[in-house]
Amino acid sequence: MISYRIAGLSPQPYAALFALDDADLAAHDMRRVVADSPRGYPCRVSLVDAAVGETVLLLTHEHQAQGPYRASGPIFVREAASRAQAYQDQWPPVLLTRYLSLRAYDGQGWLREARVADGAQGEQAVQELFADPAIVRVAAHNARYGCFLCAIDRA
Repeated sequence: MISYRIAGLSPQPYAALFALDDADLAAHDMRRVVADSPRGYPCRVSLVDAAVGETVLLLTHEHQAQGPYRASGPIFVREAASRAQAYQDQWPPVLLTRYLSLRAYDGQGWLREARVADGAQGEQAVQELFADPAIVRVAAHNARYGCFLCAIDRA
């Protein structure tokens, strides 16, 4: 098995945003949402789905900052998320229930390969992508809605 690490985003850049009113959020292309189902609001800090009734922010996150494949996508952040969750050689449960788009990048930010996989087969797909030693990061997205879920880094 090729070792990998998945870490949630730092909560610090988002903490102050929850104090903004809805008009200020909208002015920055963000939105406050209350989760209305136990699935569908995966937090990119804690890597868990928000509970029904929990407040989240929907905003854009730039997850691929370099090269011609520069990319950003929508993310949810739970108000209650106080620390980034990390997984070492372990697949987070939040990925198991989603159909995934996996985009594999080399150290210069070039897209080397991409594929889709059911979440239950996602870890195997990532192992196959990491079989190419040039690949250092796999960006996981929700294949249906396009939201960025997490980065999976070669350890």
